Amino acid sequence: MDPESIAAIIFVILLSIFIFQKRKKIQWQGFFPLFYFAMLRTKLGLSWMDKLATKWPRTIKVLGFIGIIVGFIGMALLAFELLKNLTELFVLEKAVPGVVPVLPIKAEGIFYVPFFYWIISLFIIATVHEFSHGVVARAHKIPVTSSGFAFLGVLVPIIPAAFVEPDEKIMGKKKVSHQLAVFAAGPFSNIILGFLSLGIFALLVYGAVNPLVEQTGVEITGYYLVDNVTSPAEDAGVHVGEVVTKMNGKEMRELETFQDFLDEEVKAGETIALTTNRTTYQITLKEKPGDGDDPYLGVYVKQSSDIKEEVKEKYGSWLPNILIWITGLFYWLFLLNLGIGLFNLVPLGPIDGGRMLKTALECMMKDKKKAHAIWKYISFVFLFTLLILMFYGFFG
Repeated sequence: MDPESIAAIIFVILLSIFIFQKRKKIQWQGFFPLFYFAMLRTKLGLSWMDKLATKWPRTIKVLGFIGIIVGFIGMALLAFELLKNLTELFVLEKAVPGVVPVLPIKAEGIFYVPFFYWIISLFIIATVHEFSHGVVARAHKIPVTSSGFAFLGVLVPIIPAAFVEPDEKIMGKKKVSHQLAVFAAGPFSNIILGFLSLGIFALLVYGAVNPLVEQTGVEITGYYLVDNVTSPAEDAGVHVGEVVTKMNGKEMRELETFQDFLDEEVKAGETIALTTNRTTYQITLKEKPGDGDDPYLGVYVKQSSDIKEEVKEKYGSWLPNILIWITGLFYWLFLLNLGIGLFNLVPLGPIDGGRMLKTALECMMKDKKKAHAIWKYISFVFLFTLLILMFYGFFG
């Protein structure tokens, strides 16, 4: 078992022990222990929210207003893309579901993130998201009654989260723009942090990492099966983890070269010599189902790289590897902040996007009951859409 999997198991065990010790202070929702949401209320961070809101109230209010605009634009675009994706699944043969769980687990229908990147990113994302809700609430003189930790569990706790709780009664009496600013603050802060992370990632890659590494080939990360057609690479005995260095004698140091070779230089039915860091295989390419004469090797791949020898001699391996790992962290912070920030804008029930939509509908319509009914209908449509997309990701 790899270190990431061991760390994930240890994390779940420690989290379970923590929840058991705090069980009397935890509020349980759902169907414990099958499927549940646990909340542990605290006062962590409330004084910092007050300090920031008092020090920069105008700046926070301006950002809150911008967050409302970005929030509704993001909600509209996201709603359109989700419904478009749902339609494509029923119309297009090769459509791919756009919604999958993000977990440190390698499985069909799951967007895999290495455990250490996942847990650190999740902690940063949740902290920034909830802290932003609290700061904007305090800037608009809305009390924040508590903050705390939350855990989504299926038998065992799986996904940690965080929350803040503004005083709902007082917030309900505030201007609609103030309420919307509080709801939009979390997703907006994640989107901002996502693009900041992208900028730092780009600076590190081009300014620090690229001079340290060299491309060494294309690593086989898994077997790709289409319509139950077996993988030619697997049939030939190629193992996951091997690094392709040549095909038909041609150097394959970069992923682009590997892809161009398969797209332009060979055909289905042709036998190629594939050289890896272990040995050379004779592989007969198959015809990929649904793609005419396109050759089918049947593998998932990623770029393989290594630290340059002169860098190792000068700095050793530890320092460059730490820098590379930190660079990777900013890459995942970009992807996950953007993904989670946008997901929170889905016009669905109790999440931020749903609360924004409900508040806006109640403001625009005189009949509150009708506004609430429309909101419930829209929430149901997008709940159904998300469930179908995730189900298709697992079983489609």
